[in-house]
Amino acid sequence: MAYREFETSEFSRRSLLRGGAYLAAGSALAGVPFGRIAMARDTVSSWPAVSGLVSKYAGERKVANMVATLGWGQRQAQTIAQGTLAIGGEAKAGPDSLYRIYSMTKPITGMGAMILIDEGKLGLDQPIADLIPAYANMMVQKTYDGSITHLVPAERPITVRMLMTHTAGLGYGIVQKGEIKTYYEEHGLIPGQVSRLPIPGLGRAKAVTGLDVFAERLAKAPLVLQPGTKWSYSVGLDLLGRVIEVASGQKFDAFLKERIFDPAGMDSTWFTVPESEVSRFTTNYGIMNGMPLPLDPAAASIYLDTPPFPMGGAGLVSSPRDYDRFLQMLLGYGVIDGKRVMSEAAVRVGTSNLLPETATTKGTWVEGQGFGAGGRSSDGSYGWGGAAGTVAFVNYSAGLRANLMTQYMPSEAYPIHEAFPKAVLEDLTAMKGM
Repeated sequence: MAYREFETSEFSRRSLLRGGAYLAAGSALAGVPFGRIAMARDTVSSWPAVSGLVSKYAGERKVANMVATLGWGQRQAQTIAQGTLAIGGEAKAGPDSLYRIYSMTKPITGMGAMILIDEGKLGLDQPIADLIPAYANMMVQKTYDGSITHLVPAERPITVRMLMTHTAGLGYGIVQKGEIKTYYEEHGLIPGQVSRLPIPGLGRAKAVTGLDVFAERLAKAPLVLQPGTKWSYSVGLDLLGRVIEVASGQKFDAFLKERIFDPAGMDSTWFTVPESEVSRFTTNYGIMNGMPLPLDPAAASIYLDTPPFPMGGAGLVSSPRDYDRFLQMLLGYGVIDGKRVMSEAAVRVGTSNLLPETATTKGTWVEGQGFGAGGRSSDGSYGWGGAAGTVAFVNYSAGLRANLMTQYMPSEAYPIHEAFPKAVLEDLTAMKGM
């Protein structure tokens, strides 16, 4: 099978782990006063626009499958699902199927940090050099994506807040160009994985082994922007994973399991898919000339391997049911099934706009929006999307949680990041008028 198309596509450049600019429609939910009328609509038939979206993409084989979960408050989620785990396969996709959620890992990492902030083990505006001394004297590119030798000193320290909100001045191999992009690749600063297959255009650079090593090497790289000055999609949430390790005294993956996954009842979320669970793992597809071709087959997936380090920015595999439980916990201000996972204050702060006052979003994906702990925050909505077509958000004004999972790359091949929240809004508006 040929993958030549990837050599010149945006897939191989900027969109691998990117969470799409989708929440504008989601934030519009804040203006819709649903109340008890919407809460009473507990049938899948209440969501014709979402059902139509699922049927369009899965029914027309644009993707192998699509699963949407929608839930009111703490009620059980409604599931709309169509398709099979792989094109041509027989196993049906559903709420317990497994998906590469890529950047939807970021809100989970952000909330992990919020737990430690709430416990006084971290400070929102604490310099990360307090925990990782290598970040005490950072240097910054004089020209964005320019020379990596013409540098100036950082004007202020990198803080935990900046890591959460992509305002630390850190780069991203999928965003940067030129010398800094090459530097990241040559030094193994690659916090993401796609496939075991040797796909032209994706490069063969190997990530460093160990989150501690990743953090120390990253500290030697120049920043691409002055800290606290501009929103720029970055490896900030991956570095935050190391900050969590130091502050908690636990390995990052163990911390997430003990403090979020286990208490929230998320038993299908991992950095490595167990062999015993491969039968419910989806195949990821690359969209080339409008056709889906296998990119990461489930039975031979790179996610069956132990990753070089737990990647807090894009490393998790999860199920629609599991991620819905994460959203349910957030919508419950830290409580799910009567059990408290996080404090109410930690959730309220983490889902609020945490952008530094000194930072601008002008000219970025999130212009005019806020940004919280690893996810976009605006008008009562909080959430983010993933590189393989996944998207999720909670809306506190409507008391709604919504999540859609499918598997294709690049995420820009189809407008699902924008189409799903718009479909949700369309259905909610119709409910309001009934």
